[in-house]
Amino acid sequence: MAKRDFYEVLGVNKNASQEEIKAAYKKAVKMYHPDLNPNNKEAEAKMKEVNEAYEILSDPDKRSKYDMMGHAAFDPTAQSSGFGGFSGFGGVEDIFESFFSGFSGFGSTRQRHNPNAPTRGRSLRFGLTISFEEAVFGTSKQINITREENCEKCGGSGAKEGTEPITCTRCNGRGTISIQQRTILGVMTSTQTCDLCGGKGKIVKEPCTSCRGVGRIKRKASIRVDIPAGIDSGQVIILHGQGEAGYNGGSPGDLHIEINVLPHKSFKRDGYHLYLDITIPFSVAALGGEVEVPTLEKPIKYKIPEGTQANTTFRLKDQGVPMRAGARGDLYVRIKAIEVPKNLTDEQKDLIRQLGESLNESVSANSNKKGRKRRKL
Repeated sequence: MAKRDFYEVLGVNKNASQEEIKAAYKKAVKMYHPDLNPNNKEAEAKMKEVNEAYEILSDPDKRSKYDMMGHAAFDPTAQSSGFGGFSGFGGVEDIFESFFSGFSGFGSTRQRHNPNAPTRGRSLRFGLTISFEEAVFGTSKQINITREENCEKCGGSGAKEGTEPITCTRCNGRGTISIQQRTILGVMTSTQTCDLCGGKGKIVKEPCTSCRGVGRIKRKASIRVDIPAGIDSGQVIILHGQGEAGYNGGSPGDLHIEINVLPHKSFKRDGYHLYLDITIPFSVAALGGEVEVPTLEKPIKYKIPEGTQANTTFRLKDQGVPMRAGARGDLYVRIKAIEVPKNLTDEQKDLIRQLGESLNESVSANSNKKGRKRRKL
């Protein structure tokens, strides 16, 4: 397949200045560089084509030869030399940093992370299960966690008692080293973490016997957690500074307590309100009367009006979950069922029959036997 014209590849005319050629090349790199187009064979091929065009047109002597003789001015085997696989490049950020002046996020003003800067410690999570009543009224719990802390014996330095870490001779305490690479744009410099000290800037010659030179050690800690009244499942309590120790004098992380509330055998919860199903006697449903309603604190008396039907719901104000100082949700009591008396005496049956007749209900003397099947002896 014939090669495309190099000016066409970069999208410039034959009278383009070196600044225009360089700008066109930058634009093409942003579009086709492999780091920005992983596993894209088409982009990789175009990048090779762009590199080849830029190598020729950015050099005044080579450009002059190309203008006179075209592709024939160069040895075909040398045209892609040094570009296959982009072995001369570092990461895409290093390319941008070297010549994309002012490019947002890269460029010469981009700051690298300082390995020796104070770094906040890791935050931890802990799941805590509490009872329904503890969630409603609040409680305190003592929990045990394992976390990384600074070694007390060496003060977090990692060095044996009586000794101190020495400054790394490779990076002179910076934690980073500069690497130079030759590219088509000249010598490019990139910064990498020092491989001798691991980015710490210091080397421990005699490790601490307690932490073995790490400067940190895992310990168990017992922590008190105050759980506020009204908390619900899925809510999180954050204990600031109770996570793992920071690095290089950084602040410790936090401890996130994830609350799980056990269900109650009788009460259901929806936000700050409680729901309860009860059964009342037939006589109370018909004639009305007081019943004892359980709550989370103590039973209370509630007057049921006469003629109450099943599935009727009553509201008991301020008998729910605390939601703020002096205020609570409500308790909703549903009459799930009306208890029909069993094992009635003949006299009781006659009374009920009389009641039914007075209500114009047809009540048979043998109605209690209706529909029963005889058992064979």
